[in-house]
Amino acid sequence: MAGKNRWRKPSKPKKKAISRSSRAELQIPMSRVEQYLREGGYAQRLSSTTPVFLAGVLEFLTANILDQAGKEAQEKHKKCVAPQHLESMIESIQQLHPLLADGTKSLLDEMVHTKDK
Repeated sequence: MAGKNRWRKPSKPKKKAISRSSRAELQIPMSRVEQYLREGGYAQRLSSTTPVFLAGVLEFLTANILDQAGKEAQEKHKKCVAPQHLESMIESIQQLHPLLADGTKSLLDEMVHTKDK
């Protein structure tokens, strides 16, 4: 009788589900980072902490770049961060050149061109 225990109330109430991103106090969704890591085929196996670490690093880099771009926009008496501010900040940080060699310029160019239209 497979359905015999179906009507019995559970002894403990269920805990509310908490996402891994909120547990780690990150804004970048770790499930998406893990999905991209698995689809990219970067390794045969992934540790459970790998997407947590990578999401933390990505959030740290993003926050620092946006913070510096915001300071530059403030220096130029602007209220909004423009793509030009991001571009100049990425160019000024020498350590980011190997990481963002090709893709950044084209993305920033697309943002500027779509804004002009």
